[in-house]
Amino acid sequence: MTDADSLDKVFKALADPTRRRLLDVLLHEDGQSLHELCEGLSIARQSVTQHLNKLVDADLVAIVRHGRERRHYLNSYPIHEMQNRWTREFDQHHFDVIDAVKRRAEETAMSTTEEFPDFVYVTYIRSTPQLVWDALTDAEITRLYWDDVAVVSDWQVGSTWAHHKGGPDGPADVWGRVLETDPPHKLVFTFQSTNQELDDEGSVASYLIEQSGEVVKLTVTHTNFPDNGLRNGISKGWPAVLAGLKSYLETGHALPEDSWDMAVR
Repeated sequence: MTDADSLDKVFKALADPTRRRLLDVLLHEDGQSLHELCEGLSIARQSVTQHLNKLVDADLVAIVRHGRERRHYLNSYPIHEMQNRWTREFDQHHFDVIDAVKRRAEETAMSTTEEFPDFVYVTYIRSTPQLVWDALTDAEITRLYWDDVAVVSDWQVGSTWAHHKGGPDGPADVWGRVLETDPPHKLVFTFQSTNQELDDEGSVASYLIEQSGEVVKLTVTHTNFPDNGLRNGISKGWPAVLAGLKSYLETGHALPEDSWDMAVR
């Protein structure tokens, strides 16, 4: 499918007020079931299903499944790309951060628990799976786009990892253990503050890296948040990190420093 075909589907999907209303509902509360959406909108189930199918086809909504149950997540990546088509040349770096959505959706289940993920984010990068993997796991590369944070680990199952501000020898503020690794396709790890014991129960983050035509689809999920404070921080932090990753891999340039301040406000 060409970029023009994709944009046509997005415009057609957004032209319907009911579909826009569905997106607003998911923006307010992501990860709803079909039953919840029907109740919240007071619309017949068949009608909601038809509208959701149009949104899924346009990649504006994606689905996470566990057995027979499925949840719907807002994925505003197509809107971000649609806007960039006409504005990117004027202010690329700022729009990459400002327009990055707090929540993205994934099309297939990849949660490492029986729970649905609390946070999902999907982005598409003009790169290769290996280069995306390297950019996520190489401490020197992460410093270039992750606000000078070196993410340090050997990324073997059972190994530790940590965020070190200012380089590998700098102070660490977040750490965890590697639960699953399949380079360059999948990485799963616990995620917790360094003021917690390393093996305390923490949240779980996952990277899924897939070839999607000429681009790479990167899905990040995060689940099992211990409190709303961490959830709110994650929902602001991941979009900024991944916008920086995308910018670095596609242009060779990191986002400007003031973009981080705007992203976490």
